[in-house]
Amino acid sequence: MHKIKQAFVYIILSIFTIISIFPFLWMIVSATNKSVDVTNGRLLPGTHLLENFQNLLNSVNLVPALMNSAIISIATTILSLIIASLAGYGFEIYRSKAKDVVFNILLLSMMIPFAALMIPLFRMFGTISQYAPGIGIDTLTAAMLPSITTAFLIFFFRQNTKMFPKALLEAGRMDGLTELGVFFRIYVPTMKTTYAAAAIITFMASWNNYLWPLVVLQSPENHTIPLLISNLGSSHAPDFGMIMTTIVIATLPTALIFFLLQKHFVAGMMGSVK
Repeated sequence: MHKIKQAFVYIILSIFTIISIFPFLWMIVSATNKSVDVTNGRLLPGTHLLENFQNLLNSVNLVPALMNSAIISIATTILSLIIASLAGYGFEIYRSKAKDVVFNILLLSMMIPFAALMIPLFRMFGTISQYAPGIGIDTLTAAMLPSITTAFLIFFFRQNTKMFPKALLEAGRMDGLTELGVFFRIYVPTMKTTYAAAAIITFMASWNNYLWPLVVLQSPENHTIPLLISNLGSSHAPDFGMIMTTIVIATLPTALIFFLLQKHFVAGMMGSVK
């Protein structure tokens, strides 16, 4: 009876695994086929991967789009980690009623959908464009700034800081470290799993961000990879083989970062401190 239950569990898990993996396999297989084969639902690998890639390079500005996405994602991730960790550290270590009120207001901001903020943000950056064109509309800076940082990331760092051994802070202060010294020389190395998890979340969200860049990035040379894929799909006669090739290329950076930091990500999401 036990073996039957175990076999049933494995069958169910296998079915869900196939359902989860199938879109990725279909994406990779489609990148090797012509557009007509993708439309017809061909599920076997083809021999047109290099042809699709060559057509992609000849048709669109793939490299600039990848560079724009990389610049925005890397800068957003670095700045977000610094600002969110400082805020989460401050909210948890230096507790007061006033800070708790501010933190609760910060959490309430998570309930506001970003679609409701787009028009005020666009008007704000439009006004900024008159005085500082380098950070106004149609700049990579404008696409990056609203994502630095999020209330969720501050909440994430504060919750993980609860697991941080406060004795280390006292030891650092007794050794003569300043508060910033304690933060950068003790807190940051100890919370590396939390930083890894936050880095994955932030980088993936920034790399895949579509709505705000669509609104603020108006010049084709400033487009990111999600906007490039959207433009390919909205053409009069879309080449689905080429589109799938682009999606595979766009997926590689996030997949690579996730697999490299997978162990730290799991530990960081569980609130582990090392």
